[in-house]
Amino acid sequence: MKRLVQIRLDDLSGPEIHALLDEHLRDMALLSPPGSVHALDIDALRRPEITFWTAWSNNELLGCGALMELSPLHGEIKSMRTSLAHRRRGVARAMLKHIVQEAGKRQYERLSLETGSMPDFQPAQKLYESFGFAYCGPFADYLLDPNSVFMTRSL
Repeated sequence: MKRLVQIRLDDLSGPEIHALLDEHLRDMALLSPPGSVHALDIDALRRPEITFWTAWSNNELLGCGALMELSPLHGEIKSMRTSLAHRRRGVARAMLKHIVQEAGKRQYERLSLETGSMPDFQPAQKLYESFGFAYCGPFADYLLDPNSVFMTRSL
């Protein structure tokens, strides 16, 4: 039976999201060298140019994602994460669909992201490819990094 995923705007105050973001930061630190971890902590995610959502089924947190405005025409996907217990069940796909739709509502012309280049990040890369994202060079304040992959798509 397919699970109903509800996407909610989140103020980052609940203990569930704190635990998921702690898991995310720990995992990124294990998978990427220190200078190549671009995951944001809770304080950084509270910046006004970032909108943050969580994915839920009933009262269970499944994952999260954020959209950061780089300019009035360019957004960046940040903090896409599915909890380890809910991977490969469509949570990330639902969140990505929501973020792409929101970027369209904001009339962004471009949506970009950074993810890891290591094998553990290949499922994420494939998901982004399935939404029309193509590989590109660094954008915004990113620098060329062998541990990072940059992707973008026009809207």
